[in-house]
Amino acid sequence: YIWLAITATVLFAGIGFVDDYKKLIYGNSDGLSAKVKYSLQSVFALGIAWFMYSTASSLAETSLLIPFVKGISWEMGGLFIPFVYLVIVGSSNAVNLTDGLDGLAIMPSVMIASAFVLFAYVTGHVYFSDYLGIPYVIGVGEIAVFCGALVGAGLGFLWFNTYPAQVFMGDTGSLSIGAFLGYMAILGKSEGLLVLIGI
Repeated sequence: YIWLAITATVLFAGIGFVDDYKKLIYGNSDGLSAKVKYSLQSVFALGIAWFMYSTASSLAETSLLIPFVKGISWEMGGLFIPFVYLVIVGSSNAVNLTDGLDGLAIMPSVMIASAFVLFAYVTGHVYFSDYLGIPYVIGVGEIAVFCGALVGAGLGFLWFNTYPAQVFMGDTGSLSIGAFLGYMAILGKSEGLLVLIGI
């Protein structure tokens, strides 16, 4: 899971980098057109979704948990692919749209990643997941380290991004962080909680 998380993050960072590069180097204030940006996001997210679905080793990996309701889940089958697509593209664009004021995008991202450290660890721990009634997904616990790295890097970035901001994340940071948080929500079986924590 860790290499797929890195792949998703790098792919969406690449979209943001091209957009930022066109804005800064060529002076094109529009950057990538919305159609091109959305098309690339769609291709990457669908590829990730298809790979997750085709390599799933248990029904727990492709099921949807209902927040705050213990023991009830929906095995989505083929609907898992468009669902993953919506979560990844939606969260990526949500962070991108939030990034406008100093510190506004990174602080909620740090808080969400902090929660996902716990969710990933519990989902990937056979005894804790059984005790809490959460589906156990093999190997998800190692993603907690990646989330912890995002929390630490985000807090370090926040120091320089608060008013008056000296450093900006641009689309490179916002698209990649959003895609990673969406991917983490799917792995940690906390897609519904992503919306609640984000709000």
